[in-house]
Amino acid sequence: MKSLIPERAIDRARVVVDIEADAVRGLLRSIGPDFVKACEICLACRGRIVVTGMGKSGHIAGKIAATLASTGSPSFFVHPGEASHGDLGMITAHDVVLAVSNSGETPEIVLILPLIKRLSVPLITMTGRPESTLAQAADVNLHTGVDKEACPLNLAPTASTTATLAMGDALAVTLLECRDFTEEDFARSHPGGSLGRRLLLRVADIMRTGEQIPKVKPDAPVSEGLFEMTRTGLGMTAIVDDHDTIIGIFTDGDLRRAIDRNTDFHGTDIDEVMTRGCKTVTQDVLAAEAVRIMEDFAITALLVADENGRLIGALNIHDLLHAGVV
Repeated sequence: MKSLIPERAIDRARVVVDIEADAVRGLLRSIGPDFVKACEICLACRGRIVVTGMGKSGHIAGKIAATLASTGSPSFFVHPGEASHGDLGMITAHDVVLAVSNSGETPEIVLILPLIKRLSVPLITMTGRPESTLAQAADVNLHTGVDKEACPLNLAPTASTTATLAMGDALAVTLLECRDFTEEDFARSHPGGSLGRRLLLRVADIMRTGEQIPKVKPDAPVSEGLFEMTRTGLGMTAIVDDHDTIIGIFTDGDLRRAIDRNTDFHGTDIDEVMTRGCKTVTQDVLAAEAVRIMEDFAITALLVADENGRLIGALNIHDLLHAGVV
């Protein structure tokens, strides 16, 4: 085994990236009327887009199916070897089949080709050879051929799989746009993890309510406001009238300014040192929007108001951090 020479390793890695980048750029020549037809077939599909492929192409096919499914085009992967042993029953007359094969001659896919045709479902192929069996049998073939693989032996699927993956992304994203797929649609298929929390959680899900809301009346002494701030740990307190309508907010910034002015905390009403016209949100606002407001106005807490301006909740940046939104 040859020893690793750093300079040669870096040179080889850069060559690989260049070759694969060229392969992706080369797809621009293949995106035209056939691509449009493939999109039309997928948009007209009343069932699922069934993606199949073998070996490395199978891994790429699985990724394409996952991307389609998560961006508004119901899809799943079927292994071509398993398809000929019963899994072909997963394909219905309302589906579309997308077959991925660089050679266009993958035996396992060619074997089930007559059965796919018998179902009379549209067939889209992604191949590197337009003259291949699969490409010729397809309703539309998306050409993903490359000049050479990034493998120095020109054998291991490298540039060809990258190009196919990019074509799959191009198809999925184009369909996404045609379907007017929104962030909320995306969130519904990604409820787990930080992405789902960012797109699904609303202020109502994480705000503090009831006794956890710090609030005082405008004629309360500043000392009472300080007690509320420390009791709830929110670093602020709301100032409300007898009907809980928000009048203002007293924050740690207001506290520092009061200290600078040598304010008598026991003899001064809090409405003399509070901030009026404070930022508020409604409970149906996305938690991510609450984060944006905090960032835009350089604040760390927000009051939650109903449609009449009455206080119904409160939250700070730590609540958003704990919920995984930030």
